[in-house]
Amino acid sequence: MPNIANDPKRKSWINVPENSDFPIQNIPFGVFITKEDVITIGTRIGNSAIDMGALQQLGYFEGIELTDDMFMQDTLNDFISDGKKTWRLVRNRLAHIFDAENPKLRDNKKHCDIIIFDMKDVEMLLPVQIGDYTDFYSSKEHATNVGKMFRDPDNALLPNWLHIPVGYHGRSSTIVPSGVAVRRPNGQTLPAGETQPVFGPSKLVDFELETAFITTDANLMGEAIPIGEAEDYIFGMVLFNDWSARDIQKWEYVPLGPFLAKNFASSISPWIVTMDALEPFRTKGPEQNPEPLAYLQQSGDHAFDINLQVAIQPENAEETVVSNSNFKYMYWSMCQQLTHHTVNGCRVNSGDMMGSGTISGPTEDSFGSMLELTWGGKNPIKLNDGSERKFINDNDTVIIRGYCQNSDIRIGFGECSSKLLPAVDLKF
Repeated sequence: MPNIANDPKRKSWINVPENSDFPIQNIPFGVFITKEDVITIGTRIGNSAIDMGALQQLGYFEGIELTDDMFMQDTLNDFISDGKKTWRLVRNRLAHIFDAENPKLRDNKKHCDIIIFDMKDVEMLLPVQIGDYTDFYSSKEHATNVGKMFRDPDNALLPNWLHIPVGYHGRSSTIVPSGVAVRRPNGQTLPAGETQPVFGPSKLVDFELETAFITTDANLMGEAIPIGEAEDYIFGMVLFNDWSARDIQKWEYVPLGPFLAKNFASSISPWIVTMDALEPFRTKGPEQNPEPLAYLQQSGDHAFDINLQVAIQPENAEETVVSNSNFKYMYWSMCQQLTHHTVNGCRVNSGDMMGSGTISGPTEDSFGSMLELTWGGKNPIKLNDGSERKFINDNDTVIIRGYCQNSDIRIGFGECSSKLLPAVDLKF
């Protein structure tokens, strides 16, 4: 089935500001609540939120096989479960409905008033019910930097790293959409020079620049997803800030890895950008040496040229960009991550989320965490307001942005923005 929604010549009758992340060629999917407290599945063009539940009720998806309440739900899980054919049919239909040359909805003011909202008049919600969340560790630059800081600089990568997409299972209950504030976590830390831990707020809260992909129902327990089919089970991508408490992590991570240092909060951008929309921005990933084992080998372009940026904004001050990176630097692809995840028969469901792991580039200004940008706090970053940061301060807002751009079109994710609030004062 052709992917006609990507036609770079297509224009919309909805106004799209210059350099918008959301031209008619994007058509992402999300969930929002209107001023009338109606929760609906929707899409976005320019600065307009489009109520797909209302579109369905008014017959605009006629001819596409959908359950009667497909877009009148509070998550995208059922839609994602319908699979790639349905995703493409719906996205193509939306491109047709909002095409500048199509008068059917354009000239029906009554319907427009029901269907189209200004973005400032809606509240974005978590787009999927995330059953399981897995975080990978797939940036060679990031893994090397961490290895240099905490292990032997001459043997920064652990022996398994070049052979498998390393990952761990995180906590889905504390994944929140952009705009929801996050609390500094309490936990145990071991102060320098001490032999006994103390309890209290983390002093080293960090962001982690990541993306994440959302899956559909992919397999039954006991089945594996072949590498050549993996992409068919990836619905789309979001920006992802996997908050981290470095001092808590340092004390707790042996022998089982991160726990309280990571599960207190993760933030995602609310619009899921489909793999179909990202198709024009495929690129070749890094050379993999040694060659992966047979089940992880893939040919063709499986990386995506996604520009990524992180800014820190202190309270009542302007933001400072601290990192400019790119998703194409990732050593292990999403397909390799998903295939490895299921090679042992692990089941993957609709709405599961897979984090890329911190995305760091080859230069110091492209590192994807304060841990790397300040080299463990040794080299503080000076912000535009004159203050310095080793890690994230209370009431700082961390803003992640991401977009793809070629000579024809720009496709973006919007923002993943979260403010860090002070820790809860626990009394014992």
